[in-house]
Amino acid sequence: MIRFENVSKRYEGGHEALRNVSLHIQRRELAFLTGHSGAGKSTLLKLIALIERPTRGQVLVDGRNIGRLPDRQVPGHRRRIGMVFQDHKLLEDRSVFENMALPLVIGGVGNREISRRVRAALDQVGLLDKEKKTPRTLSTGEQQRVGIARAIVTRPGLLIADEPTGNLDPELSLEIMQLFRRLNEVGVTMLIATHDLELVERIGGRRIVLTDGQTAGSS
Repeated sequence: MIRFENVSKRYEGGHEALRNVSLHIQRRELAFLTGHSGAGKSTLLKLIALIERPTRGQVLVDGRNIGRLPDRQVPGHRRRIGMVFQDHKLLEDRSVFENMALPLVIGGVGNREISRRVRAALDQVGLLDKEKKTPRTLSTGEQQRVGIARAIVTRPGLLIADEPTGNLDPELSLEIMQLFRRLNEVGVTMLIATHDLELVERIGGRRIVLTDGQTAGSS
């Protein structure tokens, strides 16, 4: 499903965020990406989402070398992936429902199906009563849950998440990780970056460790 072959990423200014990273994540696998702050976790996820492109090496998703995709094909690639990042990028002038519906509207889904999917996703993260609210009226944790719901509303085959429970209390963090586990059990491939090793142990799944931009191990 996801394969990195000797991938390096060097930013302008000379900082090398990833160095010769090779890894393979199987279809339907649940994997956790761990490591200290600055180890390269966010960069690795951004390469999968084509927010960044590799400096060297190949990133393959479903057998395609996505680092070579022309710019015009990037939006289509991203629509096939559920993405949860620390910056939720919610539209402040639109309701929660409208934020959730946007990727479905872009994908050409009908209004009745949009309503059904949005409400089902909000119900999964416990925010069905917030659909008419605007993001600025929500707590940080609620905004994070809206971001997660928006990532799953398109029913992606692959979901990547960068510290999805970083702003949540322990009880809600466990609930969100259990939601990810349930999604994985119905066939969604998942790669989740997190620093919460205790939570990883409770949920189970393969752990990939990054240290200073290199893979330090997998378990």
